[in-house]
Amino acid sequence: MSKKKIISLCLLLCLTVTAEKKEPKNKVFDDVIFSWLQTFGEVLQLANKKHYRIDDPEKAMIKSINGFLTTLDPHSSFLDPKTYRSILETTSGEFFGIGIVIDATRKPKDRFLMIIDVIPDGPSEKAGLLPYDKIIEINGKTLEGMTTEEATAKLRGEKDTNVHIKILREKKPEPIPFDIVRGVVKEQTSLSFYLKDHDIYYLSLTSFTSNAVKQIEKLLKKSTKKKYRGLILDLRNNSGGLLRAAVDIASLFVPKGSLVVTTRNKLNKETERYATKKNPITNNKLPIFILTNNFTASAAEILAGCLKMHSEGLKNQPKIKKKLMVFLVGSTTFGKGSVQEIVPVGNNCAAKITTSLYHLPDGTTIQGSGIKPDFTINKQFQTPEQIEWFQKFYGRESALKDYIKPHGTPSEPEKKDSKEKTDNNKKPKNWANRARENLAKDNQFLGAITLINLLDEGIKKNSNLATNRTQAEKYLKRIFSTNRKLNMDEIKA
Repeated sequence: MSKKKIISLCLLLCLTVTAEKKEPKNKVFDDVIFSWLQTFGEVLQLANKKHYRIDDPEKAMIKSINGFLTTLDPHSSFLDPKTYRSILETTSGEFFGIGIVIDATRKPKDRFLMIIDVIPDGPSEKAGLLPYDKIIEINGKTLEGMTTEEATAKLRGEKDTNVHIKILREKKPEPIPFDIVRGVVKEQTSLSFYLKDHDIYYLSLTSFTSNAVKQIEKLLKKSTKKKYRGLILDLRNNSGGLLRAAVDIASLFVPKGSLVVTTRNKLNKETERYATKKNPITNNKLPIFILTNNFTASAAEILAGCLKMHSEGLKNQPKIKKKLMVFLVGSTTFGKGSVQEIVPVGNNCAAKITTSLYHLPDGTTIQGSGIKPDFTINKQFQTPEQIEWFQKFYGRESALKDYIKPHGTPSEPEKKDSKEKTDNNKKPKNWANRARENLAKDNQFLGAITLINLLDEGIKKNSNLATNRTQAEKYLKRIFSTNRKLNMDEIKA
């Protein structure tokens, strides 16, 4: 192809793009693109003429287009045919993959893909992958520079085919290889427990898919068959999914016709309105405490913000006979309030482009700021192995040489590598058992239980707390102190 033909083609593309625009011309954009398309055409011709060997021009073009889109914002990108096909399969609820829940907030420069959880009875759980394992290599290719969509597409494939990965695991010095056979993965996106001792229901939601709506509706219907003190809705580590699923889940809590979210374009013009279309099934008399953290993103933030705002009361919205009592507990959410539209283009590819921002029912946006909880409880992690070792051998009377033992104190037999042997023989626990163990040590979850119990006791003394969210919040903040600055005056003797 001659230099003139390449430049003409680039100019034609430029004119086509500007002709389709309904908005006024952005002269600066047009001028810059026109100028650089000529340069781009020259470089293509030069590479074709001078480069020693161009093995894969298609791959080079895909990366060139992707490079342009990824510089616009962190969420825009170009999807090659395989990645685009994988994206279409993602929201179907059943696909051929390895069965993991990933951290969808990672950036292409990150050298690993964090596994948030493994799906029960899926290929990864059977192979021995664990939550918080970090995938660093897929089929011999490192993840640095690879988008999350590309990495996900590589993990998916035809049924009964093999994918080779390497992971980093805490306390393991070397990468661990795994060969996993892809299979049908039916996502379980929700998990529920009934806390009998506290008369509280717990419901966790990991992502928003078409299956998630059915699962959470089924679990909520079970919980409404009896009276209980409150509901804990866990949206931590939920990076979003289908907006329509979030709207449908909101409809289980708020009246039909309630506004959930709107979108506004770059001219701040409203482009879409999403409202509930079903009647709620939850008992509005009971308080709902929503757990959030910095991995609560996108649709999960919309659901949390929407429910809280309807609980506080909004103008021009369907009246609720008895208002919801919704409180957010944990840490500030991720702050992804942008809308990506996937537009099919030539060569079976698609462009994922940020087109607008989400706005919550009160008109505010979560973009870049997230949602602050009513009760901030920062996550406390388990004591690191080094600190446990230090506390065992230092800072205790029993660590001193020849310390005095009271009469009758039994001597402890020396243990030799028993823990290591036990760990090596351990089989991976299923999702429910892992969740039970983790929740028992989860200070944010335990804090939500305490808040529900405190509110229940407060309502018995003051019935107004059951109908007024503002009063209930003030009451709880007065007696529940966590991550709050305390004013302490010194008293001198």
